[in-house]
Parts: sequence; structure tokens; C-alpha cells
Amino acid sequence: MTETADRRAVVLLSGGLDSATVLAEAVDGGFVCHTLAVDYGQRHRAELDAAARVSRDLGAVSHKVVAVDLRAIGGSALTDEIEVPTEPGEGIPVTYVPARNTLMLSLALGYAEVLEAEDLFIGVNAVDYSGYPDCRPEFIAAFESLAVLATRAGVEGGGLRVHTPLIDLKKSEIVRRGTDLGVDYARTVSCYQADAQGRACGRCDSCRLRRQGFIEAGIADPTRYA
Repeated sequence: MTETADRRAVVLLSGGLDSATVLAEAVDGGFVCHTLAVDYGQRHRAELDAAARVSRDLGAVSHKVVAVDLRAIGGSALTDEIEVPTEPGEGIPVTYVPARNTLMLSLALGYAEVLEAEDLFIGVNAVDYSGYPDCRPEFIAAFESLAVLATRAGVEGGGLRVHTPLIDLKKSEIVRRGTDLGVDYARTVSCYQADAQGRACGRCDSCRLRRQGFIEAGIADPTRYA
């Protein structure tokens, strides 16, 4: 399939388990995928390295990294001098990054306009997740409405769609789906505080959810732990 077939898509790719699965879904769906990672000042660069690996592995035609310094506003354990929790808590956790998905989708939206792509993919999940408000279906629906209203592509073109193929899946279902699609999860990094080699801490919320997903899926966990 060529890009002239009008099946271009921008896929937000963090380098983690969910976004890798979303890219595999998009490729399997026949989309010509351009992946976009955001260097927002997160605690480590290992996930950005993983995003580049996964993009190549799964056959994206291009990979771009955009830098935005969210450390300038802070307010999250991922962008500020706040300790990453190692025990489950209640409410929205301190690992929530204010407006992160809004920002990332906006960047993907701008990139999609440049590429004349009408489809965006993001790996948000509303079942086995950390309680982030910008992972809910209501947020995605609102952003899709904004995308149509606020862009030349939306006003003059055929509209813009935000695809969230994982939003209603349990983590174990995501693991099984990605495994079926050939995702090598050993190449991904999900940990909030991975070391320079990309090895996971095994204690943060993201590590716990990931590990439990593999256990419930009955699939060996290939995660490299420090």
C-alpha cells in the first residue's frame, strides 16, 4: 500500500507497551504510519530510545521526536522533584503529567495536517490504568471535536479521527493482542523510573500494571528489571 492510498496516520509512540501495541494495530489495519514521540522532560530517555526501536521494528515509514519542556511547569513526579510512588494510592496519582495527552495529541494533530493524514492513534486505556483524567473516552471525544473545529483539515477536508483501539481492553488483553501482532515487548520500556539501560524498577504503578498484565495473559514477562 502506498501513501497515495490516503491511509496515512500519525501514531503517538512513547516506547511503552500500550503505544507499541497501538502501532501494531495501525499497521495491521493497513495504515501508512508516521510515529511521533514527545521529549517532554520525562525522568529518563530510555523510553525515547525504545520508541525509535519500536517504530523501526513494526514498520513505520518515519519517526519524529518533538521536544517540549514540561519541566518548566512541573507538577508531576515525572517532570518535577517529586518521588515516584511505589505503593498504590487513591485519586489521581502524582505521576499524572498536567495536560500531557492534550499536548501530545495537539502535536500529533499539527503533524497530521502537514502530512495530510486524517487519522491519529493513541494508546490510552480506561480499564487497567492509573486514574489519569486524559485517558477517558470523554476526553478523546472532546479532543476529536476540537480537532475538527480548529484545523484547516477539519474545516475544508474530510475530518480527523482519533483512534483508541485499546481504550476498553484490560492490560492482559492488550498483551495478548500485541503478542498476536508480533510485538516484541522486550524492546519496550514502560517504567516511570527506568535506568539508563532501560531496565525497569519493578515497583512503580506502571511496572505493577504491566507485570500483572503478563501474569493474567499467561505470557512470560520479557521486561528487563534492574
